[in-house]
Amino acid sequence: MTAKTRFFIISDTHAGDFNIKPGHGADVVIHCGDLTEESKIHEYHHTLQLLKDLDAPLKLVIAGNHDFTLDTPAFRRKVDEATEPLDPELVRKEYGDYGEARQLFDSASGITFLDEGTHQFNLHNGATMTIYASPYTPSKGGNAYQYDPELGHQFDIGKDVDIVITHGPPHGIMDFAESRRAGCPHLFGAVARARPRIHCFGHTHEGWGAKIVAWREHVTKSPSHFTDIDNGRSTVIEKLSNITKTKFDTPESVTEKFRKAEQYTQRGYCATCHCDSDSDTLKKGTHTLFINAAVEGLSDELPIQPPWLVDIDLPLAHQHNETKTQES
Repeated sequence: MTAKTRFFIISDTHAGDFNIKPGHGADVVIHCGDLTEESKIHEYHHTLQLLKDLDAPLKLVIAGNHDFTLDTPAFRRKVDEATEPLDPELVRKEYGDYGEARQLFDSASGITFLDEGTHQFNLHNGATMTIYASPYTPSKGGNAYQYDPELGHQFDIGKDVDIVITHGPPHGIMDFAESRRAGCPHLFGAVARARPRIHCFGHTHEGWGAKIVAWREHVTKSPSHFTDIDNGRSTVIEKLSNITKTKFDTPESVTEKFRKAEQYTQRGYCATCHCDSDSDTLKKGTHTLFINAAVEGLSDELPIQPPWLVDIDLPLAHQHNETKTQES
């Protein structure tokens, strides 16, 4: 038996507002990072208040590359490398002390800040879920939680993981940024081997959307979106070009896109995707639902991109524990 579990998923709010509607109650809220724009302490307070306003018993948060005060080594490095010596009092006033931003989350009731690694939760509806989280993204820019793309990063995602939460996308899936793919191939390989139910992320704002990926039967030695995805059985749920104007649109199609975007805005989310583990829609080990949940829009016509509400069926905690006992 399973329990239907609703997720409210967002990313890249950058200390801005995001649509909260009366119907946004969920079992779990997930924020995939970039809580702030400049990592200032008042920005964290604003985002925390918005998260508190959401109706959900469990709220999970990771950091993004903009949230450098949550990455103490990166914070110290920025202060030390400033062109001119910084006034410690001014830094403290704007950004807080070292570790202060993290303390805000540690003391926030109902909000759990996830460090990189695997975490397990038993939910109020009786379900259980295993989550892998990582804030790390590839870049040579030296911002928070970043690694050299040439050296890569180790994403230790186990096959028992139900949901992967990362700040950045895997290479080849909703990862276009400025007409190039910005996702991480190491992350794609780790996800392809683990095949979680959901992988949610943000970082590349123009990649907003969702796709159910059907995996090929066997994983290749060096997994990629060319070799390991069965595109004929995969389904795009929604993407940004379907709700924003492009140069190929006719006046009629622009009108329809604006209507759809307005509908999503009024509803406060893109769509509810009910994924039944007993059907072929989203079968554990066979499919993964990828969601780019970046909220901050890049155009005046859609400054706030819709968050996602997703329903999936998770195993009940007592059944999960019984299965683990039998396997051991």
